[in-house]
Amino acid sequence: MNKLPTKAALIAWLKENPGKTSKRDIARAFGIKGAARIDLKKMLRELQDEGILEKHRRTYHDGTTLPPVTVLAVTGPDKNGDLYGEPAGWEGEGKPPRILMVAKKGDPALGKGDRVLARLSPVKDEDHAYEGRLIRKIGTGPQKILGLYRDASEGGRIMPIDKKASTEWIVPDGAEGGARDGELVEAEQTGPKTRMGLPRARVVEVLGDPMAPRAVSLYAIHAHGIPDAFPDEVLAEAELAKPATKKGRKDLTDLPLITIDPADARDHDDAICAAPDDDPKNEGGFVVWVAIADVAHYVTPGSVLDREARKRGNSTYFPDRVVPMLPDRLSGDLCSLHEGDLRPCIAVRMVLDSAGNRIHHRFVRAMMRSAASLTYHQAQAAEDGTPDEKTAPLLESVIRPLFAAYRAAAKARERRQPLHLDLPERKIELSPEGKVVSVDFRERLDAHRLVEEFMIMANVAAAETLEKKRIPFLYRVHEEPSPEKLDSLQEVAQAAGLVLPKGQVLKTQHLNKLLDAAANTANAEIINISVLRSMTQAYYAPQNFGHFGLNLRRYAHFTSPIRRYADLITHRALVTAHGWGKDGLSPDDIERLEETGELISQAERRSMMAERDTNDRYLAAYLAERVGNEFPGKISGIARFGLFVRLDETGADGLIPISTLGREYFRHDADAQTLTGESSRMVLKLGQRVTVRLAEAVPVTGGLMFELLTVGGKPLPRPKGGGQSRGAARKLAARKKKQAKQRKLEKRRRGA
Repeated sequence: MNKLPTKAALIAWLKENPGKTSKRDIARAFGIKGAARIDLKKMLRELQDEGILEKHRRTYHDGTTLPPVTVLAVTGPDKNGDLYGEPAGWEGEGKPPRILMVAKKGDPALGKGDRVLARLSPVKDEDHAYEGRLIRKIGTGPQKILGLYRDASEGGRIMPIDKKASTEWIVPDGAEGGARDGELVEAEQTGPKTRMGLPRARVVEVLGDPMAPRAVSLYAIHAHGIPDAFPDEVLAEAELAKPATKKGRKDLTDLPLITIDPADARDHDDAICAAPDDDPKNEGGFVVWVAIADVAHYVTPGSVLDREARKRGNSTYFPDRVVPMLPDRLSGDLCSLHEGDLRPCIAVRMVLDSAGNRIHHRFVRAMMRSAASLTYHQAQAAEDGTPDEKTAPLLESVIRPLFAAYRAAAKARERRQPLHLDLPERKIELSPEGKVVSVDFRERLDAHRLVEEFMIMANVAAAETLEKKRIPFLYRVHEEPSPEKLDSLQEVAQAAGLVLPKGQVLKTQHLNKLLDAAANTANAEIINISVLRSMTQAYYAPQNFGHFGLNLRRYAHFTSPIRRYADLITHRALVTAHGWGKDGLSPDDIERLEETGELISQAERRSMMAERDTNDRYLAAYLAERVGNEFPGKISGIARFGLFVRLDETGADGLIPISTLGREYFRHDADAQTLTGESSRMVLKLGQRVTVRLAEAVPVTGGLMFELLTVGGKPLPRPKGGGQSRGAARKLAARKKKQAKQRKLEKRRRGA
């Protein structure tokens, strides 16, 4: 049979056989051989020209359908949290077909802009045309750029606000998106980057005046893709929530539970109290209660609130605002443990012996009423003997027993040997107009340590209970440092005159010896930072790999469900474990546990980067008026292109480019973390005391540039013999290297 099929028959066959779309498949199906193949090719081209068929590489398909395996661009979750995609580079008529991404266990987490290869299955009677199952992730979508738009003679340019980016972008005529000169814009790359000329971009959103009050955190929100506006249906569901009742709950309203938080706390999700244990068998012991807001009662599996909270993963905190995980109706009202208000909670009663060991615990679902909302400083001042009007009535009955129980728990903590990291937290104070008025470090009090220790104990108790009852949940995992990072840490320790022994199974006590040896010395901050940098990043997973930093065999997050989705999952698991109600873990929660762990771990990293970028920009704005001033600091980082210095006063980090260090060549030793002047023999290393002059502060990028004045109190040495230009030094070094290589080759030839 060499007779060509009709066009209608060919189209009908392609619809019925979406998996066989090559010209060879078509010819075999209709028995077309020899010269008739030329006529088939002509027919296929005609159908293409008519827009009835589309060609993708060497395959053909009906213009109204997609091939069974297609490259998709992920368009992000919809209001229900479902992830969708569309054909990458869609050129068909009308809107691209909507494809629901159906995840299977073990699939990587996908986000907006990802490009994937997917296997498609057509569906009927749905609001989407296909279901897509991931074959593999193959990259991300067009690069996003956040920057300042500048008018140019033809179109415009975008100056990136990322201090690590130096490339400008050309915006062709018609791609400005209504942006005006000096406005902050979000843009995306158009076309591939080339070696010659600047890359091109088009403006996709105009964000407005970059110098507007409180605009700094908006940079980070947009740059890192943090969802900052709740959909209407999420807000509506939150507003419809009604206060919980006492039905089915234990009454804890007689307990003197109090909240202790920062003065600027936006929510209160944990309350504590303690008392001496009256059991004669536990002389010197304590009973500690930790009560946590029962968010699971309000945010139920599969609800729009739940889907939005899972997408956000956590709340993100900036100096001028918070982007909450839950709407304010819940986070600031119904779930927040306000003083005097009746609130639902999940509480754990823990019994400690006189040595601080937890010897028993049990969980209850209850109702509580906070006896007081205190700040850390209020609680500490009362314990130190200067109570105020609010804390004086609570001193003997509430505050003293809490600190006594903490002192017992601290003994157990010291025996356990968690990492002794001591890194002060920076605090940026803003005026009502959004201007930085001060930068300081938060004082670390025993009141902070008290709350932290009881929260850790409650988190461990939750993990132990769920393990014992064999209920799936998300562990908080922190694995030990890699050998490569340990090698770098050993080099830093050695450069500081300290020791971290090699060739042993690493335990936290080994790192604590290093940290304790550095304490109260000039190298304390650098050693603490270096130990922190050597750590792996903590994450959430349904498998337990322990928590290295806390030196715990099992650990979960239970104590902050208002601001962390992981804690909400733990609460649901406890509800299921104890049979407290129908708002425990759903089958979907359990099936997607690994995927949820990946998603919220990514969200946590996203928030950390956004918070850090915002702080950097606020610090640059604060220091911009002091350009030319001199500051003391320490070398906090060494790189081939220069060194980083951390200022004592604000903790701000800035760069000293290697090109400003004088007219000589500096050798970079990555292992020892040093820069050595080839002529002067000056060695620059981590932890050295320096004086710098602020040369540049750019608030929009958060970038700081310094000029080095003194090292260890001494001015920079002059290179011997007057030195030489850096260009000449590089050429000399390159010539020496080439000569050494030639000598080596000559030796080999002689040996041969």
